[in-house]
Amino acid sequence: MGSLFNLDKLFTTMTTGKKVTSIIAVIIVLLLVAICYYRYFFVFGEGVKAGELNYVVKKGYIFKTYEGKLIQSGIKSRQTGTLQNNEFEFSIASKEIADKMMANSGKFYELHYKEYKNTLPWRGFSVYVVDSILTTTNIK
Repeated sequence: MGSLFNLDKLFTTMTTGKKVTSIIAVIIVLLLVAICYYRYFFVFGEGVKAGELNYVVKKGYIFKTYEGKLIQSGIKSRQTGTLQNNEFEFSIASKEIADKMMANSGKFYELHYKEYKNTLPWRGFSVYVVDSILTTTNIK
């Protein structure tokens, strides 16, 4: 059977310079794809954060994403003599999770998140993306 692209014929008619250029071009494209995957889609870390839900909002100019803030218990000092709250700012992966959190604002949450190296406009403003709610309890 004949095919539209006969690779054997194509490679036999190519000069050595064209073969080398084609191979280098393919390697560069594969390298760029690997770098983009690592920077934007590779899950760098994942874990659980717990604290009181401060807010959940839907915002963005073109891509509307859900963003939230969790206030963790305790205080953390970055410099001697100063106090700072433990705040965990995150994006939310799905509308269903955001709706559950909006309906129960001010409660204590344990959230599972994934950490990426960089953000994407449709994924949110934070490198931390919450993908599930583990527990929700009332604050006493």
